[in-house]
Amino acid sequence: MAKLYFYYASMNAGKSTTLLQADFNYRERGMRTLLFTAAVDDRAGASRVASRIGLAAEAIAFDGEMDLRLRVEREADTGPVHCVLVDEAQFLTSGQVDQLAAVADVMGIPVLGYGLRTDFRGNLFEGSARLLALADALIEIKSVCRCGRKATMNLRVDAEGRAVAEGAQTEIGGNDRYVALCRRHFTEAVAAAS
Repeated sequence: MAKLYFYYASMNAGKSTTLLQADFNYRERGMRTLLFTAAVDDRAGASRVASRIGLAAEAIAFDGEMDLRLRVEREADTGPVHCVLVDEAQFLTSGQVDQLAAVADVMGIPVLGYGLRTDFRGNLFEGSARLLALADALIEIKSVCRCGRKATMNLRVDAEGRAVAEGAQTEIGGNDRYVALCRRHFTEAVAAAS
């Protein structure tokens, strides 16, 4: 029985690297995978999943309008699909998470979603909230705060490295815009910025 998995972590924990390793493992065994990534995050270039350590693979860019189950069905018409991998899964809509659950439940294809749990304010993303509710397996990929404790929060910073407490939920960026922190250091930084 196929499952829906949600691998979640703070920024810079290696989510894309882990996804690319899983993709490699399937392909090395002659199995076909489908990779999806959020169209809103175009840092790696159009339709690519890329990690900070230099690994990359072509992917299908999704936006909030794409029917992911229908896209997987169309791809499966051309040959078996053995696994679906989704990078930046926090940008999925609730409906798209439901579609991916159907890919696992009805089509029998495992779905592995990788993404952030919360935004820079500590609030759940829509896709993450739905994945936390529906996923058969929740797997935390751990990162480390500057103090050595587990980093669970994503602090947005400005060009000078100062904490940002206001703004749109989504602002694409990497190490230049976000710092992974433990809850204590995140709370202190946000309070200082407010």
